[in-house]
Amino acid sequence: MTASSARSFHPRESRQETSPSPQSVESVTAVDRAALIQRQFDRQELHCSLIALGAKVGLILLGCVSVARLSVAYQERLERHGEIAAVVAVESAKLESLQSGFDRLFTLGGEKRLLENQDQWIAPNRLRVVWR
Repeated sequence: MTASSARSFHPRESRQETSPSPQSVESVTAVDRAALIQRQFDRQELHCSLIALGAKVGLILLGCVSVARLSVAYQERLERHGEIAAVVAVESAKLESLQSGFDRLFTLGGEKRLLENQDQWIAPNRLRVVWR
């Protein structure tokens, strides 16, 4: 390549060497406008990409925070479930003992056992006084 052929690839340099003709000025202006439009388009595309990236990062952070909060709530619910299960086990044991005691009342001699177990009963020939 010679120096003159290398310069022919750059429209601005060739424009400086020769006098501008109206057609070449319009074509250079069109090339400059096209370059300007392309740069603006690239900037808009970059801005849109950055906005999309920010939105994605925000959604990821929101998801992470939500998962963290859900895991804490899940742990609390597991603890409550354990506590409630323990209370249910204790109350079930009480219920079974009371049911067996109730069933024993309807066997032979059940009334006598009931009276022996109840020490709050009023003795015969006594009057109960209730104060209001």
